[in-house]
Amino acid sequence: MDSLWKLLYLLEPAPLTLILTAVAVTFGSAFRALNYGKEMERNRDLSEASITLDRSQALMIPIMSSCSLLLMFYLFSSVSQLLTAFTAIASVSSLFFCLSPHVAYLKSQLGLADPFVSRCCSKSFTRIQGLLLLACILMVAAWLVSGHWILNNLLVATQQASNPVHTVANSLSLPGLQLITKKLELPVKIVFPRNLLGGASPGGNSADFMMLGLGDMAIPAMLLALVLCFDHRKTRETVSLLDLHSSKGHKYIWYALPGYAVGLVTALAAGILTHSPQPALLYLVPSTLGPVIFISWLRKDLVELWEGTMPNLSDKARQIEV
Repeated sequence: MDSLWKLLYLLEPAPLTLILTAVAVTFGSAFRALNYGKEMERNRDLSEASITLDRSQALMIPIMSSCSLLLMFYLFSSVSQLLTAFTAIASVSSLFFCLSPHVAYLKSQLGLADPFVSRCCSKSFTRIQGLLLLACILMVAAWLVSGHWILNNLLVATQQASNPVHTVANSLSLPGLQLITKKLELPVKIVFPRNLLGGASPGGNSADFMMLGLGDMAIPAMLLALVLCFDHRKTRETVSLLDLHSSKGHKYIWYALPGYAVGLVTALAAGILTHSPQPALLYLVPSTLGPVIFISWLRKDLVELWEGTMPNLSDKARQIEV
């Protein structure tokens, strides 16, 4: 019974905030992928919209990844600062990419004049875009200097993340462990203090944090984006937050999204009961894939959902001729 009472900690502000943030980010990412896909459909050119990898390119991906891991293992102390610099640049570009649509929307609503001020890499920069880029650079710089958890979450980063290379080397009893950096600063997870908004901290340590890996949001978001685009393709309606509940019988998103939330709660509960961190994907994969596969099998959509649909080249040719 004591173990079950510990599950009440899931009602504290920190776990609730973590769950809501992960679900919102995952659904928002899937919805943005849908909007991007619809934009490509409106202005598509099959030669530009389709990206195909040949066999040699597909073979080079695991080979280059393996070489990168070996390089990180043997020269980790030398490349850690370079990785941090790459991370900072990627964080600036990602933050600018995420905020640009919202800034453009506010600019159109307020009717602000935004003249072009310069050109860079064949792209024209407006004054507001320049100010936004400067704000993103300052925010990333503040993260690098302070490492505050709020800035880390905004950049999907933490002050210190465990080094997977050290973990593998330690498990295999490989030599030279003392030369491997113990910690690596990378934007690989979001964190919330357990005593957020005055919540209780089970260990009594106010500096303790709850964390969720970036992959635990990115990988399920890919599935949500797939089923959301599949729903749109089946209904061919303008999908928005208000009409996702329309009764067309093909809303797989409402099976995958609750499944993601259930899997996340299950992972957190398992961590509380076992007093050890849990691999969230161990719970997220069956809770999201399971309902989608089962419902699509009942509706006889599983093959189409698995294989996808190919673009109609004849229709595209007719549009070009016209």
